[in-house]
Amino acid sequence: MNNNLKMSRVIPVLLTGLCLLLFRPTCCSCSNILVVPVDGSHWINMEIILQELHARGHNITVMHSATSWYIPNNSTWFTSINVQMLDDEDKDFYNRMLLNYLECRKSSTFMRTFCQNNLVGSMLDVGHKFLSESVAGILDDQAFMKLLQDTKFDLMLTDPCLPVGLLLGSYLKLPMVYNVRWMDTGDVHFTIAPSPLSYIPFPGSELSDQMDFLERTKNTLHYLQNLAQQHFIINPYYSDLLQRHFPPGSDLMSLQLAADMWLVRADFIFEFPRPTMPNVVYIGGFQCKEARPLPVELEEFMQSSGNHGVVVMSLGTLVSALSRETMEAIAAAFARLPQKVLWKFVGEKPSSLGNNTLLVKWLPQNDVLGHPKTRAFVAHGGTNGLYEAIYHGVPVVGLPLLFDQFENILRLKVRGAARMVEAGSLTEEGFLEALKDVLETPSYRNNMKRLSQLHQDLPMSPMDTAVFWIEYVIRNKGAAHLQAAGFSLPWYSYFCLDVAVFFTAVTAAVVWALFAVCRNVCCRKSRRKTKAD
Repeated sequence: MNNNLKMSRVIPVLLTGLCLLLFRPTCCSCSNILVVPVDGSHWINMEIILQELHARGHNITVMHSATSWYIPNNSTWFTSINVQMLDDEDKDFYNRMLLNYLECRKSSTFMRTFCQNNLVGSMLDVGHKFLSESVAGILDDQAFMKLLQDTKFDLMLTDPCLPVGLLLGSYLKLPMVYNVRWMDTGDVHFTIAPSPLSYIPFPGSELSDQMDFLERTKNTLHYLQNLAQQHFIINPYYSDLLQRHFPPGSDLMSLQLAADMWLVRADFIFEFPRPTMPNVVYIGGFQCKEARPLPVELEEFMQSSGNHGVVVMSLGTLVSALSRETMEAIAAAFARLPQKVLWKFVGEKPSSLGNNTLLVKWLPQNDVLGHPKTRAFVAHGGTNGLYEAIYHGVPVVGLPLLFDQFENILRLKVRGAARMVEAGSLTEEGFLEALKDVLETPSYRNNMKRLSQLHQDLPMSPMDTAVFWIEYVIRNKGAAHLQAAGFSLPWYSYFCLDVAVFFTAVTAAVVWALFAVCRNVCCRKSRRKTKAD
């Protein structure tokens, strides 16, 4: 009886302790995180991280434009702050840019990348003019800034592709974490890490890490072109803002480099190997996951393909259509395949569409790519879609359209997992040949399966890695101990030019001294000889 009484008293205590262990908040729970994202496909992957942070008990506040394409004004799991950030109402901008890109692609292989980068420079000129004015308006609003300061945020999480978040976070003196792939200066690595141009292709150059002399020359010219855009297009728009709101000597680069943690949406099974830094963490493919069951109609379509399987095509979120002639050529090529085709398509139905092709306005891309019937993925080359293809081991026929998409496809092509087709010169026969090559040559699928295996062979998932380091920065109120001292050095010290000048001066002094001694000795001998004569 006494034993039963004791047990009846002990069990509730044990249960209470177990509940406290299971449901106790972590050291970072209920942290206040201020988020400044970038709209479009950038938001799609930022949202995935934010939902995971919210599920772990953090309070999320998202600052965005009221006219955002994808970021909702009303959400059950984050608080919205609407500000004027970027004129994102003109969705036709990307279609106009696409037409200009197609014109550039008609140039020679050497010149077309410079043409494309000039288009990007023009876009930066317009975009940063507006952005600098928007940020200045935010920082000049003293009541609004006091409200942000009084909220006591613990962290700024931002996508530095646009500098709004880094400027605001720097002004508020918040620990800063980047969810990053691109910055206004281009590829993140060229900002944060040593990047020898001899074997590291500059963004936009469409080169690999194996470069001959002419390609290294092209790579260097792209680097100089980027420096010119940074110093003569981007920086001038922020000079007045920086003078008024930041310490003397501040510039965009110094503020960028002050970030505590860089969560880079990349994986070296996809990127070319290169130097990196201690506060750079790679989370490429963090949005990928096991395929879920498809809706009944899609599952029936996939199963109807039999042993031939299905080809999936999607051109992403920003550009959903090419020219009418190109669409007709693509549809006609699809009609000649024995495979079924699932095509995410918006616009007028092509007249050459075959009975084997199903047009849909939306598809669960990750789940379709993970379906055992999927044989190939026709993609524009966005990183989200390509990492999903890598995760599920699906070879790619690339149809790049804009920006980094050409280089993304190139990286898979170099690894034998993709074919590239030029949208501007696409023909039915050429597209069909590329499709059949990828579908019928086993090496494409085998190489992609190998990449998939390497991509998933990790001690911790990319999502868990991202969340760990975000909470690490919150717990430790920053990560300054991971920042390299080189960022605070003037450029001449960083490259040891002052040391080179010193050694040059010493060498010159020694040579001059030796010359003087020799001349003096020779003159003495000459004078002695003259006296003797």
